[in-house]
Amino acid sequence: MNHSLTKDKHKFKFLIITTSILILLVFFLSINAGFIPIPLNEVVDTLLGQGTEQNALTIFSFRLPRIILALLVGMGISISGAILQGISQNPLADPGILGINSGAGFAVVLYMFFFQGSTFLTGALSVFIMPISALIGAFAAAILIYSISWKKGRVTPVRLLLVGIGINSAFGAGLIIFQMKMEPIDFMKAIIWLSGTIWGTNWTFVLALLPWIFLLIPFAIYKSRYLDVLRLSDPVAISVGVNIERERRILLIVSVALAGACVSVGGGITFLGLIAPHIARRLIGARHAKILPATALIGGLLLLTADTLGRVIMAPMELPVGLVVSILGAPYFIYLLIKTV
Repeated sequence: MNHSLTKDKHKFKFLIITTSILILLVFFLSINAGFIPIPLNEVVDTLLGQGTEQNALTIFSFRLPRIILALLVGMGISISGAILQGISQNPLADPGILGINSGAGFAVVLYMFFFQGSTFLTGALSVFIMPISALIGAFAAAILIYSISWKKGRVTPVRLLLVGIGINSAFGAGLIIFQMKMEPIDFMKAIIWLSGTIWGTNWTFVLALLPWIFLLIPFAIYKSRYLDVLRLSDPVAISVGVNIERERRILLIVSVALAGACVSVGGGITFLGLIAPHIARRLIGARHAKILPATALIGGLLLLTADTLGRVIMAPMELPVGLVVSILGAPYFIYLLIKTV
């Protein structure tokens, strides 16, 4: 037993160190990638405060906030997916697939349509208000999904998935209705944003998302032991003194809040919350105290890599990061769907 625990501990440390190193490598590749490539030595000089003004402007005003936002959004969506999979016992759960992202996106588009007009996605105040709008939409979607999925005192994984797909389609239809009423330029920006994009972001977006990530992810890790208990049957969980319904609701609120905040600044990024937890679970086992930190790093790495690829594949044009993630994640989702349902 001690040998097994020691082995798991070493595997966890190895994964954390390896993923952190990969993030650092992709970080420098991402700073270099783009319409204006910057040699690695100039990147290092600029980060140390010894670069040219042009390189400093490019890195600190455009690329660095985008990179940090990709990491934060990747971490938030991945943790949200891991929590949803844990509380629903559904390996196919993902905030994008279940309709939580589309609910958040619908609320943000409503806010843009009624309150921002031609100032689409601009203004410091609007950036901080959008997470609140997204949170309202995400919770509305979550309440609808769980209310409709609830049958005979429980929610089955298959029913949750099917209801989530239906709610996702309903919010998608609502999004199209309001998009058609937008000005053409706002309509195109909405299409790109809803497909998942972190293009054009700045430090204001980073500051708007930071509190959600830094408060909710540590809290989720603190509550991770309850995700382990929820893997047991409800009578067993109750017998060890856990108020499972209360803990399930708390964890659901954390998951929905993370998804809503990330959608408000990164758009509708699907499949990331599905893939990252599965990779972590396969590599280090089923304990959520280890799964959640590993999932956060893997999610950040995947989204940063996807964003870098999106800037390189069709340069000087850019592919929205959500499309890149979907291209990578859709085959894996189909595989899980065939294997699970």
